Amino acid sequence: MNFTDATIEDIPTLAELLTLLFAQEPDFSPDLARQQEGLRLIITQPEVGRILVARRDSRIVGMVNLLFTVSTAMGGRAAILEDMIVTPEERGLGTGADLLQQAVRTARECGCLRITLLVDRNNIQAQAFYRRHGFTPSAMTPLRLDLTLSPPK
Repeated sequence: MNFTDATIEDIPTLAELLTLLFAQEPDFSPDLARQQEGLRLIITQPEVGRILVARRDSRIVGMVNLLFTVSTAMGGRAAILEDMIVTPEERGLGTGADLLQQAVRTARECGCLRITLLVDRNNIQAQAFYRRHGFTPSAMTPLRLDLTLSPPK
């Protein structure tokens, strides 16, 4: 298993992984064109974030996305961990744990002081996974405003 930054050539495979991920998340619906554009924006702008991929025998078997921001509370750079997924055949083999640890190392190397992530309320398995790796629940509640919809009245 090796871990690398994603490239433009990886986008079709990464978009397929996002289709798997979004199919199991109630807040999102897969949209191949949107996912490909989002991936392209991150890959071509490393100051925005990094997409790490796990490869087994040159085949992509997992991905994780780190987006960079600034935390005024921490007084420095922070990362948002998004879109972590491994292929179904890789689950339970330690691939996700290894990929997550690579993401944590990358965030540290990029000067991040904190990583924040969102996990579905009813995805108890994912919550337990992240807790095993040192993540703790936050008292914050995420809210979202979809700017592609009509403005609220």
